[in-house]
Amino acid sequence: MELLENIKEALRSIKSNRLRTILTGLIIAIGITALVGMLTAIDGMKAQIEESFSGLGANNFDVRSKNTSGQRVTRSGVTEKQFKPVSYKDALDFRKGYSSRGMATVSTRVSGSTEVKRGSEITNPNVRIIGVDENYVLIKGQNIEEGRNFSNVEIEYGNNVCLIGSEIVELLFKSHENPVGAYVSFFGNRYSIVGVLEEQGSVGNDSGVDRTILIPVENASRLDQTGGFWYTITVSTSDPTKMEYEMGQATGLMRKVREDRVGELDSFEVVKSNNVGESLEEVAGYLRIGGFGIGFITLLGASVGLMNIMLVSVTERTREIGIRKALGATPKRIRQQFLIEAIVICIMGGVFGVLVGMGIGNIVASFVGPGGFLVPWLWMLLAFMICVLVGLVSGVIPAIKASKLDPIEALRYE
Repeated sequence: MELLENIKEALRSIKSNRLRTILTGLIIAIGITALVGMLTAIDGMKAQIEESFSGLGANNFDVRSKNTSGQRVTRSGVTEKQFKPVSYKDALDFRKGYSSRGMATVSTRVSGSTEVKRGSEITNPNVRIIGVDENYVLIKGQNIEEGRNFSNVEIEYGNNVCLIGSEIVELLFKSHENPVGAYVSFFGNRYSIVGVLEEQGSVGNDSGVDRTILIPVENASRLDQTGGFWYTITVSTSDPTKMEYEMGQATGLMRKVREDRVGELDSFEVVKSNNVGESLEEVAGYLRIGGFGIGFITLLGASVGLMNIMLVSVTERTREIGIRKALGATPKRIRQQFLIEAIVICIMGGVFGVLVGMGIGNIVASFVGPGGFLVPWLWMLLAFMICVLVGLVSGVIPAIKASKLDPIEALRYE
């Protein structure tokens, strides 16, 4: 009952000093707004960037040859067993078997340093040639700016057709010339251009897709005179939450294709196509730490301001405290009253700060791209816990000061 009476008394005191309560609550609200706003914005931007990257391999995994470096690996003084590379036949058998579950594409790197000619024009010997099937550009999230994708007939029969990157277009064609339907030559063969890949820009010194030529994988297999090409199967999963399950299914299917015996090691490896999601999560983690640090500093300043206001409140209400003590209030009840006042003010400011911060965070995240409204339940819970903690820390010194006032001296105070 004493606690309930203290809560009622604290609420009456807050109601009777509305302006002071509003100003104090605003101090806390600003700190919570900064904290929740930044963390919400970071999570919102991360979610939208992940959605944008989902077509760039973030939801894909590769089934490929083990030890892709081509070198014998030694661990703890023991040389690992060498397995034969995934062959073209293995890749085709896997894709056929997996077709009932989802989409997969077969590709192989033909060369990373090729000269491409068109008449008298010639590129530097740095063009990548990759053999692919008709699903490659779709699974890899590459758009065709002009022309079309490979047809099923071209893939099946391995026709001399190709898709070229934007950088190759700039090197071999003039601005008024249409590359679609023209011919380029490499490896001593002439290839007809059926499409131009959309420009994707460069990362570091690698122009990636812009300096790449795609040819049918059947055509690429005929260029493999020594049988040294390593084939990779890239599988696309529609549901990222089932990635591990699908990787397990792919492992079982590939063991069957490769005729791996029970108890033997996998003669291949199944890995996520890239670490976009992991890298993004790592960056988001650093941003959260930074955002939490800035929000914590803001809240620290707010707690100092709240403590100052509560100390002023104790001074203003010295006579009231004296009357309460004269009527039998114990130091414990006085401390409870001021602590409850501080916590209630913090929670009120926290509610306002959470709402404003959530709105600001979603607005900032929307600049990255359109997306759904994010409700940061974790950060909301954390904000309210911090509000209670700030209220306790800010209110404990004023509460102790109020509880130690001498009732006789307090009644004399004017």
